[in-house]
Amino acid sequence: MGKLHPSIHQSHQEFIQKQHLFFVSTAPLNPDGHINLSPKGLDCFRVLSENKVAYMDLISSGNETSAHTLENGRITFMFCSFDANPLILRLYGKGFTVLPSSEDWATYAPHFTIYPSTRQIIVADINLVQTSCGFGVPVFEYKGERSIHFDWAEKKGESGLAEYIQKNNLTSLDGLPSNLGLAQK
Repeated sequence: MGKLHPSIHQSHQEFIQKQHLFFVSTAPLNPDGHINLSPKGLDCFRVLSENKVAYMDLISSGNETSAHTLENGRITFMFCSFDANPLILRLYGKGFTVLPSSEDWATYAPHFTIYPSTRQIIVADINLVQTSCGFGVPVFEYKGERSIHFDWAEKKGESGLAEYIQKNNLTSLDGLPSNLGLAQK
């Protein structure tokens, strides 16, 4: 049976810090819109307080999280253990995007390693934490991080990354503007 908590406890934070993978999910308000569910790796997630988290977001093929949180703020994070001790932990809240050009960048960026391909930081105020057993999650062995993204970004270079953002990251699949799209106007 799942348990609900109003904030992130120390044991939750310790569990989060041990995970190599998490998932972020957002959705537009339009019932015909596409729900987004993205896996995230690297050491890019931080618990900033018992009710605030953030993750450093790299340039990728879409920018749904930014567009959806700009429209309605709703965001869910899920962490699950793939080792011998099963657990699933979900964080529910309201998210927002912090761009390198914003005032808040100086507040959040020092918590992360910022790469040439870092496009933004997603911050969320958490209002509900849910834990559940995770007995149905298989056991997997962590083997390491991939370098493919960083190799791709280095090959693209600064101007190539900027061009990629212009082509792929200004709107969602459903045409909602992302923060990067609004910053371009």
